[in-house]
Amino acid sequence: MKKFIGLLCCFLLIIPSLTYGEQVSRQPMKAAFFRDGYLWTKIDNKEEKRTKEQAKHPYPPKWSYDGKWILYQKEVPSMNDPSQETQLEIWVYHIETNQHIKVFYDGWNPQWSPTENIVAFQSRDVLNISNLKEFKNVALGVSSYQWYPDGHGFIASSSATLRPDGWTNPVLYNIPLEKDFQKVNLTQYKPLFIIPKELSNGNESIPSINATNFAFSPDGKWISFIVSPTASLSMDNDMVCVLTSDGKNFSVLDETILHIGTPEWAPSKNSLAYIAGSGRIVFGFKNKNLKVTELPAFQSIRLTPDKYADMWFTWLDNHSLIASRVPEKEWSNDPIQRPNPALYLIMMNKEKQTKITSPKKGKGDYQPLFNAYSGKLTWIRRSLTEIVGDLWIADPDGRNAEIWIKDIEEYSTYEGKEH
Repeated sequence: MKKFIGLLCCFLLIIPSLTYGEQVSRQPMKAAFFRDGYLWTKIDNKEEKRTKEQAKHPYPPKWSYDGKWILYQKEVPSMNDPSQETQLEIWVYHIETNQHIKVFYDGWNPQWSPTENIVAFQSRDVLNISNLKEFKNVALGVSSYQWYPDGHGFIASSSATLRPDGWTNPVLYNIPLEKDFQKVNLTQYKPLFIIPKELSNGNESIPSINATNFAFSPDGKWISFIVSPTASLSMDNDMVCVLTSDGKNFSVLDETILHIGTPEWAPSKNSLAYIAGSGRIVFGFKNKNLKVTELPAFQSIRLTPDKYADMWFTWLDNHSLIASRVPEKEWSNDPIQRPNPALYLIMMNKEKQTKITSPKKGKGDYQPLFNAYSGKLTWIRRSLTEIVGDLWIADPDGRNAEIWIKDIEEYSTYEGKEH
C-alpha cells in the first residue's frame, strides 16, 4: 500500500498543470472602459468615473505596461482641416494622481511602448513618439506600424501609391529608436521587405496596397500582418501574411477580411491563429474558419466545424482557444433573423470542442478575451446591432460566469508587465 501511495505521489508530481496560460501568479482583474461617454475604471472590484466631460470615444482605452496610465482618444470638432468635421485628441490619465495630459491635438493609432511610458502615434502620415511632456517626429510616409517587443523601435509600412504607370509596391521598414529621447530624428530607418504588387493564395489574387495588424511571434523570429487592396476591395478580400524578422522569407497563408478577429500568436509557441475566408458579413455568416498555422513547418489545421462560422477568438494557452461562433446562415435585413454567437472552448491537443455559453435569444457573446494576468475570460454580451453591452467574466472553461460590468462600450483589461 505504501509503495502504491509513493508511486501515486510521483505520478501526480509529473502530471502537467491543467491551468490555462503560462503565468502562475494570478492578480485581480483591472479594466478601463467607456460608459455614457465617460472614461471609467474597475479596480479592486470598485467602479470609478475618471473623466468629467462627456465625449465620443471611438476606440478602446489602452493600459500602459506598468498599469499606472490609461491612454484614450476623444472626438472633438475639427480645427485645422475644413474637409473633416472632427479630429481625435490623444490623452493619457494617471490613476494614482488623477492627472489628465493631452498628448496631441489630432492623432490616431496611439500605442504604448511595451517597456516604458512612451506613446507612439500617427498624425496624418507622420509617426511620432511622446514622453508625455513633448513629442518627436520619428518617420514620414508611414501608413501603419507596431512597436518591436523590446521597445527599441518599430516595424512600419509605407502604402503603395498610384502613378501613371500603375501602383508602386508597399514597403516594410525597420525603424530603430534612440534610447535618448532628445536624439530621436527622422534619419534612422532601414528597408526590411518590399511586398510584391500582387498576392495570391492559389484561389484569389489581390493588389497589394497596404500592410497592417503587425504582430510578433513569441520568439521574435516571425512577423504576421494583413495585406489589403484598395479600401472598397478590402471589405471582401485581404491576405494573412508572415515574414521572418530578418525580412528574408515571406509567405501568404490565407484569405481573410478586416474587422473580425485579427491574427494572434499563441502565448509561447510559433502557432498563428486567424479567421480565414473572404466576403463581408452582409454576404452571409459563412466562409469564416478559425485556422492555426504552425511555423516554420507551415502546417495548418481548420478548427471550425462544418455548418458554422467563427468571428472572434482568443488563445488560452498553446493548445486551447475560445471562439465566438455562429451557425452558418444567410444575411437578413431583419436583425432578429441574424444568428447570435456563443462561445466554444477548443482543445486542440484533445481534439475536443465544447460550447460554454448560452446567451438568451436576441443576444450574443462577442470579442472573447483571455487575460493571463488574472486567469479570467471576458466577453461582451449584446445584440449584433447594439453598441452597448454587458461585460461578462468567467473561468477559462466558462464556469462561474457572471456579469462583471454593466452597460459598457469599448474596454480593455490590464495584462501585466509580461504578457
